[in-house]
Amino acid sequence: MSRRLNSTLLFLVFALAAAAAVTVSAQMRYYGARSRVEPGVLPEKRTGFTFCRLAYTSMRRENGGSGWDTDFPMADENLMIRLSELTLSDITRFDDEAPAHAVVRSTDDVLFQCPFLFASDVGTVGFEEEEVVRLREYLFKGGILWVDDFWGTRAWREWTREIGRILPEYEIVELPMDHPVFSTFYFVEGIPQIPSIQHWRRTGGGTSERGSDSAVPKMYGILDEDDQLLVVMSHNTDIADGWEREGEDFQFFHSFSPYGYSIGINMAIYSMTH
Repeated sequence: MSRRLNSTLLFLVFALAAAAAVTVSAQMRYYGARSRVEPGVLPEKRTGFTFCRLAYTSMRRENGGSGWDTDFPMADENLMIRLSELTLSDITRFDDEAPAHAVVRSTDDVLFQCPFLFASDVGTVGFEEEEVVRLREYLFKGGILWVDDFWGTRAWREWTREIGRILPEYEIVELPMDHPVFSTFYFVEGIPQIPSIQHWRRTGGGTSERGSDSAVPKMYGILDEDDQLLVVMSHNTDIADGWEREGEDFQFFHSFSPYGYSIGINMAIYSMTH
């Protein structure tokens, strides 16, 4: 059966679990708290995909963001849950079967045990020189970094300056829709603009968090000489809020979560197969 992303088909799949989503979300907020994950420590037994989040120091603040822990920890946990439900992929779990994710800094030795690394609100980041060196080494050893939830011209300028310190010899390119990352599992035909749920509620359904300065969501990449992705950038969209907030509002879930998960699941599988 075709896996082309059809909103009705994918919505039906998610609707089967939607009734339990609020309960699961509430439970995970209770026993999946921030203290559950010890920074710089990976689960001892990794039996499948492990969501690794990059912790960093913010040099400035973006409206609506909180730095490296934006959308944490529910986005990380929920993507792992949906990956295990909607594909045949195994995920790493704690002893009580909750998804076992990780938080790492670029200076942590366990960084190199994370083939997939995610960072949010990167328009605020400021890397130390040691972090620049370590992230460059990580990417050249086969790791992939996905950055999300940074909006408008200023955040783009700040982020591209920092990634330019890490990979100065590579250019940033817009990823065409025929790139494999858009068809690794689901066939994604367009980049969704997913706002924070707070912005969506405050504006009566608006999606562009910086107005005309962030009107068009795009995905960019940095590729090596073999056209393998080193870095993926989802700009003018908050893909992870579609995971984090799936159980809070049915209309938000219906409007954004299936599309956010299609890209998230594709990225997870891509990181495990390339």
